[in-house]
Amino acid sequence: MEQLLEHIDWAEILKDIGIISIKLILILIAFVIVRAVGGRIINSAFDKEQKRNHMSPGRTQTLRSLTKSVFSYVLIFVLVAVIMGIFNLSVAGLLAGAGIVGLAIGFGAQGLVSDVVTGFFILLEKQLDVGDYVSAAGFDGIVEDTGLRTTHIRGFDGTLHYVPNREITAISNHTRGNMRALVDIGISYDDNIDNAIGVIQNVCDRIAETNENIVDGPNVLGVQALGASDVVLRVIAKTNNDMQWGVERELRKGIKEAFDENGIEIPYPHQVNVEKKEA
Repeated sequence: MEQLLEHIDWAEILKDIGIISIKLILILIAFVIVRAVGGRIINSAFDKEQKRNHMSPGRTQTLRSLTKSVFSYVLIFVLVAVIMGIFNLSVAGLLAGAGIVGLAIGFGAQGLVSDVVTGFFILLEKQLDVGDYVSAAGFDGIVEDTGLRTTHIRGFDGTLHYVPNREITAISNHTRGNMRALVDIGISYDDNIDNAIGVIQNVCDRIAETNENIVDGPNVLGVQALGASDVVLRVIAKTNNDMQWGVERELRKGIKEAFDENGIEIPYPHQVNVEKKEA
């Protein structure tokens, strides 16, 4: 053993270790620089494309995220291949092995393949973009990220749902086109319906002049229903994307204040206590 150790050229080994270490450090530095520069180029390219073709911010962010992911995967593969070359390992063997392993995994990863295929067509057909309010796979919320495998939906309670694309069999996109604001207001059977409609319409006209998110209306459609204790009047309007809830809240507040000023009652349950006295 001692004779074997004596024949080892430790200086040459240390020299090789030093050279390999320097190469690895330089490669990692180059990897970080290329990834940072590539990210900036991608951001700049999509910013220019958004201005040139008038792309929506959500669509731009969706494609930007997808491009960065593909770029990162390619860069990591190149990094691994270069490192293998430093250690005199065959890249062709890696590719052949990856092909065999990929074939074996493919039989047990049909769900993953389904995720990728579904995600590809979702992006290709522009069914949703980052920032859209959607209903998909039983979840409602804002799309925070979408890729080939999963879609991230942030619920209105703050929960972030990671949805595999294969689970998305139908998408309801609530941010494509104008939205509808709908308000139902009940009045007492003793109140004059025409007078109440006039009061509500005045409120609608005033709000339409001050609220820039209203596209059409609001207008009073008339009597929507005859309830057990009230006459229901319906108000409808068209608004910009995701602005219907704010318009509905403003309409309800304005109508309630106008009813108070004009003595129009909004029926509500009353509690009556009956006390029975003994004779």
